[in-house]
Amino acid sequence: MENTLSLEIIEVVEQAAIASSRLMGKGDKNEADRVAVEAMRERMNNIHMRGRIVIGEGERDEAPMLFIGEEVGICTREDAKAFCNPDELVEIDIAVDPCEGTNLVAYGQNGSMAVLAISEKGGLFAAPDFYMKKLAAPPAARGHVDISKSATHNLKVLAECLSRSIEELVVVVMDRPRHKELIQEIRQAGARVRLISDGDVSAAISCAFSGTNIHALMGIGAAPEGVISAAAMRCLGGHFQGQLIYDPEVVKTGLIGESKEGNLARLKEMGINDPDKIYEAEELASGNTVLFAASGITPGTLMEGVRFFNGGARTHSLVISTQSKTARFVDTIHLFDEPKSLQLR
Repeated sequence: MENTLSLEIIEVVEQAAIASSRLMGKGDKNEADRVAVEAMRERMNNIHMRGRIVIGEGERDEAPMLFIGEEVGICTREDAKAFCNPDELVEIDIAVDPCEGTNLVAYGQNGSMAVLAISEKGGLFAAPDFYMKKLAAPPAARGHVDISKSATHNLKVLAECLSRSIEELVVVVMDRPRHKELIQEIRQAGARVRLISDGDVSAAISCAFSGTNIHALMGIGAAPEGVISAAAMRCLGGHFQGQLIYDPEVVKTGLIGESKEGNLARLKEMGINDPDKIYEAEELASGNTVLFAASGITPGTLMEGVRFFNGGARTHSLVISTQSKTARFVDTIHLFDEPKSLQLR
């Protein structure tokens, strides 16, 4: 699967990033998301694969494309036999976020990217559009920190695992009212806090790379993005745990569903009988082979954003695989027209 898809999924996220970056700073997050979705879907449907969206833009009646359950790839077309033998291709599940951090793009802020994760059928947890409590940490802390423990406890353990003082640790937290007490506890423990407005996938992944000066992600964010983060962290050997949050009172800023009771009923309908279960990365991304790809839309900790020049654009992307156990950064120049010069400005 990796040999067939690695290069092509890079192109999928690159095209989404280029399309969305044209709306950077224009104040229209919905349009930035829409063009990314269209570009991602168009490129995805030119790949010889049998894909199914398990995490996407929402249910069929909420999203015109890349909706949950949508089939993508040349080999899902009615005339697929004219292009390939569908029976010989592995069915794959795909989780996408064509514009992770729409507000970041709309207001020209750092950290937005186009992302997707792929695994064989059944290899990605089909997370409901709820929230998720998350804990991400470097590979050295894998299995040692625990989302069920306090932030103070985890910071002590993390400091020991990394052989540094708590005061040297940086924890990323989403800047939300629900995190007021968490932020206070982290500061009282002695660690430093980096607040972000959006884009916690990038923050989670950054924990797994040395030199990013990000040592943990804590707090509550969107559940679908949690699965995508888990896929990347499983590939990188980092620590990731997630626990679904179904009570609107905990989230404070709104939640899909009208009530805690209604959300619990929905989870039961989805076959989730233990709503308080703590999921490890290997459960959220359980496939034998997991691929993750991202391309920067605006500049971030790991990747540069899209940079346009006369006649083209330059992208910076990342592809990670459990099969080859590699994390490749890809720097690509895209030529749109006959260039007058390849010199970037």
